[in-house]
Amino acid sequence: MTMNRKKMLLVAASIILNLVLIIHILYNNNSTTTTTWNPSWTSRAAEEAEEAASVSCSGHGRAYVDGLGVLNGNKPPCECNNCYTGDYCSFLLPDCHADANSGDPLFLEPFWMQAAEGSAVVESGWHRMSYHFHQDGSYVSAELERIIRKLHSVVGNAVTDNRFVIFGTGATQLVAASVHALSQTNASSSSSPTRLVSAIPYYNAYKEQTDFFNYANIKFEGDASAWRKSEHNDNLTQVIEIVTSPNNPDGKLKRAVLEGSNVKTIHDYAYYWPHFSPITHPADEDLSLFSLTKTTGHAGSRFGWALVKDEVVYERMKRYLTLSSMGVSRDTQLRALQLLKVVVGDGGEEIFHFSYETMKKRWEILNKILSASTRFSLETIQPEYCNYFKKRRDFTPAYAWVKCERLEDTNCYEIFGGAKIKGREGKVFGSEERFVRLSLIRTQDDFDQLTDLLKKLVSEEVVGGHST
Repeated sequence: MTMNRKKMLLVAASIILNLVLIIHILYNNNSTTTTTWNPSWTSRAAEEAEEAASVSCSGHGRAYVDGLGVLNGNKPPCECNNCYTGDYCSFLLPDCHADANSGDPLFLEPFWMQAAEGSAVVESGWHRMSYHFHQDGSYVSAELERIIRKLHSVVGNAVTDNRFVIFGTGATQLVAASVHALSQTNASSSSSPTRLVSAIPYYNAYKEQTDFFNYANIKFEGDASAWRKSEHNDNLTQVIEIVTSPNNPDGKLKRAVLEGSNVKTIHDYAYYWPHFSPITHPADEDLSLFSLTKTTGHAGSRFGWALVKDEVVYERMKRYLTLSSMGVSRDTQLRALQLLKVVVGDGGEEIFHFSYETMKKRWEILNKILSASTRFSLETIQPEYCNYFKKRRDFTPAYAWVKCERLEDTNCYEIFGGAKIKGREGKVFGSEERFVRLSLIRTQDDFDQLTDLLKKLVSEEVVGGHST
């Protein structure tokens, strides 16, 4: 065989091989673009979720996949908002009391209905069956930790560099874990119990939790300012101060009252989001707590996280959480991950604008009603510059901290109760009974019922001869 003939055969073989490869690639690309993915085991779950979501409940309630009776093949029933009843929540109950007590952040529900596709979660029956995440044996989703750090970077409300991130079953469990960890850290120099304090008005759960657990080495002492002036403040007794900022119930940004080598501080930043407050600075503390409840509105998921600077404190908290609950449910972590992906996907643009505008409108309505009153007052909080929205803005707290101004109105909670408005007593926050907390973050139905009854209550000032 001549040399030229061999070359021609090699060229021909090369051409044929290239043609075969091109045809193979084109065929596979064509198959990829024309073949439609056909879900199998997810279909039923999707149908059930869509069916529940399609039940309108007259706009005054919701149907859920786990509603009563669905196991018998029934359609998910409506669960009605406060003051509504009937199979489809179409009947308004007469003489119904407005619920302004609960801190359920249901005002965010309409946002998640708009973001239904991106926030939906479908998981297999074998999802995360182990106690641990397999990659490192921890109880913490590494991807969820990553997106939490990104969330704080987007909002600008906390420093996460050089911080450990730890998950808890809501901020409530994290408060208990933090108090435990810091009381152990403080225990060396004093035989007396560690004192737990918080500036009045303080979130009532701090006292209730301490009293309930009846710690041998921790005592709730009450007001931080009173402790600072107390004769028992000897700079030796170990003290833990909880600083809630923005504060529940009055919505103000707070700073620690106490300082010294015998003082440790827990910063509860559950409400430090653009819904409720200007973001004035990134929190840069030793121990900070946050909650999914007041970030996305998902109180029922029971998820919170702490940013911890000190490794010893972090390890003590982790030990507490391991022994009390073996970490947070893996299903909860999956849902939190999906929700926060929606939040950070557009830099928080949609959810924080929706939530801020909703709260801003509610506060405008409330201020207009109470501005006509001399019997009830709201404490004014001056606007501040918000680094997130890049503008000076008002505070739009989750709660209204209302004071009864008349001398004879010694119990504000009872005054509002008599007007069919259920708030929360001022005394449970360590404050005077002349105050009552009204929740502004429930459903639109709840807010409408509250404002209707407030208008009636304020109008009675003139009728009753107390217009001045």
